[in-house]
Amino acid sequence: MLSKTAIEKYFNAEKAESLLFMAFGLTGIILAVVFFFILKTEIHKGMALPLTVVGLILAIVGLTVYQRSDRQCVGMVNAFETNPQQMKQVELPRMKRVMKSFVFFRWIEIILFLTGAGIYLYFIRDFRHDFWRGFGFALAIMSLLALAADYFAEKRGKIYTRMLEDFVSRI
Repeated sequence: MLSKTAIEKYFNAEKAESLLFMAFGLTGIILAVVFFFILKTEIHKGMALPLTVVGLILAIVGLTVYQRSDRQCVGMVNAFETNPQQMKQVELPRMKRVMKSFVFFRWIEIILFLTGAGIYLYFIRDFRHDFWRGFGFALAIMSLLALAADYFAEKRGKIYTRMLEDFVSRI
């Protein structure tokens, strides 16, 4: 059942997970710098590219969610208490869009994981292509981390969306 506490719990969990996204992203970026500029082997240079790109995406998404979560939480608690129609007109449509985006991102992450794993496995014994082995390995790992993090965010979003739908059906 939707309540002020349930809304706060959803947004606090979203904010906490955004820190995980930022940590994954920043770790990837730091590793990329170390791999590219310090270790400098071909396999490490190959790993640096997906670590940087996916790391930047994760860090930016995490930062964005972190920065907006408190504001959204306050707005939705206020709407819940003073203007329930706003939950129907604003929050439920927003959450439905968010849930659709999870499906889109899941497929992108699965495709990137399979691509990375495929590249890695294709070159697994070909030591003349260390760059591509590193690239594939890092792409698979970073995609899998993003997929896992999004899984928990989607699971939490489904529960919140169901609470919103139940609440809206009663107003």
